[in-house]
Amino acid sequence: MTTAVAPKVQVPDITSQILHAMRAMGASPIPRNYHLFYEAYVGTNPDLTRELALLGNRATQAELDELSATFLGSAQGQVVEKAHVELLGQLDALLKLLQQEQSSLVTYNRLLGETANRISSKSNASSDLLRNAIVLLTKATGETIASGERTVEGVAQKSHEMEQVRRELDEYKRIANTDSLTRLSNRRAFDEKLSSLYDDPMRLPLTALVLADIDNFKKINDTWGHPVGDKVLASVASVIRSNVRKDIFIARTGGEEFALIIEGNTPDEVMAMCERVRRALETRPFRNSRTGIDYGPITLSLGYATGSQAEDPGDLYAKSDTALYAAKNAGRNRSVLYEDGMRKDYAGKGWLIYKK
Repeated sequence: MTTAVAPKVQVPDITSQILHAMRAMGASPIPRNYHLFYEAYVGTNPDLTRELALLGNRATQAELDELSATFLGSAQGQVVEKAHVELLGQLDALLKLLQQEQSSLVTYNRLLGETANRISSKSNASSDLLRNAIVLLTKATGETIASGERTVEGVAQKSHEMEQVRRELDEYKRIANTDSLTRLSNRRAFDEKLSSLYDDPMRLPLTALVLADIDNFKKINDTWGHPVGDKVLASVASVIRSNVRKDIFIARTGGEEFALIIEGNTPDEVMAMCERVRRALETRPFRNSRTGIDYGPITLSLGYATGSQAEDPGDLYAKSDTALYAAKNAGRNRSVLYEDGMRKDYAGKGWLIYKK
C-alpha cells in the first residue's frame, strides 16, 4: 500500500516581491522604505496600499517618508532605526569573534608545524624514533590541521561577507541621511547631530548653530518655475560647501533653509565664516547658459547662536531661528548673532523682532 504524497505548494517569496516593487518605484533599499512597502503589500491597510500606488514609478524619498508618517507614525520609523543600529552592533561583535577565531586557528596550526620541525631536528635521536614520532604527530594532528585550515578559509570568507553587509548597511544609512537634491545631510541627520551637541558641555562656548535661508526664494519659484528653483538650491549648497571647512556639518533642513553646525570656533570666527559664504553667493552669477536668462542676484540671510547661549538643542535652534529672522527683518542679505533680549513673535503679517 502506497501513501499519497501531497504536492508541494510554492510559497511566493514576499521579500523578492517587495524588493521588486521598490525597484519599480525607484525607492532606495533602506530599512524604513522596506518597512513601508511590507505594510502596504502584506498589511491590512488598503488606504496605504492605494496611496503608495498613486505615487507612480518616480516616488521621491520625501513622499515615501510622508506616507510613513501618515500611516505608520514616527514611532514606527524609530523602531526601524533602532533595529538598524542594533544590527550594526551585532555585526561588529560577530566580526570581532570571527577575526579572533581565525587568528587562534592560524596560531594553532603554526605551533603544530613548529613542533614537527623541532622533533625532526633533534640530532641525538635515532632516525626510527624521529620517523615514529612524526607518524604519530601526523596521525594525531593531520586531520585537525586540515580541518583547521578549512575552517580558517571559511572564517575568512564569512568575515569578508560580513564586512560587505556592513558596508551596504552603512551605505543605506548614508542614503537615508542625505538630501537627494543638494547631496547635503537632510533634516533627519541634522536632528541627530543637533541632539548630540549637549553631550559635552565644555565644547558649547565654541559651538554654533547657523541657520541660513535663501532670500525671496518663493519669487524665484513663482517666476521661473520649480526646475530653476531646484538648480538654485543645488548651487547654493555648492557655494556653502566650498566656502567652509570640510569638517563642518551642513544640512538642508527643508525648503530653502540650510543649517551649519560649527565646532571649535569663536562667535567672531563664525561671523567671518557666515560673511564669506554670504558674499560668495551674492557675487555669483545665476544665468541660464543656453538662453542667457539671468536669475540673480541670489542672496542669503543667516542667523546663529552659540551653544552656551542656550539650555538645550531645542533652545539653540529657537535662538538661531530668532537671529535668522532678525536678519530678514533688518533687510535680508546679512548675518546676525543672537543677542539676549531678541524675541520672535508671529503677528499674522510676518515675523517681527522686538527688544525688551
